[in-house]
Order: sequence, then C-alpha cells, then structure tokens
Amino acid sequence: MIWLGTRQQLSKLTENRLTLPNATVQFSTVVNDLGVLIDSQLSMSNHIAALSRSCFFHLRQLRLIRQSLTPEAMNTLVQAFITTRLDSCNSVLVGVSNQLLQRMQVIQNAAARFITGARRFEHMTPVLRNLHWLPIRHRIKFKTAVLVYKCLHGMAPPYLASYCTPVTSQTGRSNLRSATTGQLIVPRTRTAYGSRSFAVHGPVK
Repeated sequence: MIWLGTRQQLSKLTENRLTLPNATVQFSTVVNDLGVLIDSQLSMSNHIAALSRSCFFHLRQLRLIRQSLTPEAMNTLVQAFITTRLDSCNSVLVGVSNQLLQRMQVIQNAAARFITGARRFEHMTPVLRNLHWLPIRHRIKFKTAVLVYKCLHGMAPPYLASYCTPVTSQTGRSNLRSATTGQLIVPRTRTAYGSRSFAVHGPVK
C-alpha cells in the first residue's frame, strides 16, 4: 500500500502500517505497477532513475560488441533495448519536472550518439532529426495525441473515450468558437495532480 499526496499532506500521516485480521501491511514510499515505479508524491523520480540505470547498462553492454555490428543491427538493438524502455508507459510522465525529462533526454542522446558516432558536445537536434526520432517531450505528447485520436474514433476503451467529449455535444455550446475548431471539453481541476490526469491533459492537447 502507498499513500499519495503532497509533501505537506504526507507529513501529517501518523500511521505507517495497516493492520488486518490476518496480516499487517506496511506502507511503502514507492510501488511497482506494471514496471512503473510510483512514488508517494507522483514525482516519477524513482522511475526515471531506474530507467536511466537500465538504459545506460544496456548501452555499455552494446559498446562491447559495437565493432561486430552493422549499422542496421546497431539501430535494431538500440530500438529493442533503449527506445522501447523510453516509450513504455511514458504517458504517465505528463507534467513531471523539466529536470527529470532532461535526464531521459540524456539517455536518448546517448543512444543516438551510439548509432551515429556523433561527438559528445555535438548539437543533437539535427542528429535526432536524421534518425527520425522525436525528442522525449514530444514523444510523450505524441503518445497522448494518439490516445485522444483513438478515443474520438472508437478505437479506445469506453472508460477512456468518456474523457474526450467534443464541445459540440453540449447543448448551448455548439455555436461557440471552441466548438467550430473541434475542441474538447476540459474539466476543471484545482490541483497540479488533477491537471496531469488524462481527463484534463488529453482534451487540452
């Protein structure tokens, strides 16, 4: 079990375990859900730290056999061991700090240098463009945009599609400018956590 909240909210907690009739459950500060490490403040710092360790480990291993690989093989292995990890469940990283996203960008840049042989201080934007790789921040936005597209075209589960409602579907709002531009209804939220949810972030994007 894990408590989720702000640092101020978590500091008010006095219980550190849940006592059941047949067991005692100790509260955790980090839990693993489908390979994603979720911390109590939803900062995702533990997840990105683990991701960084894993990706750089695989890059070091690949460098040992680099001389034996063709460019196509290098690209395939990087896609399998690095890119798939960067993309896996990356939609949960919506709203994380720029510092943490930069740590992920460092991983992608290292993978691009491994494939292309680019120098350490070479500007990476043209290198990524030549590889047809979206930067990390845009990969996350693209994942959300694809999910919204599926919601609007009947290719997503109903529980997700219900969050993507066109403004035109609401009585009295069909003549608004937001309706004519195809915008979606964005629910109000009072917290930063709320703005990171798909119900808010999806329609906004």
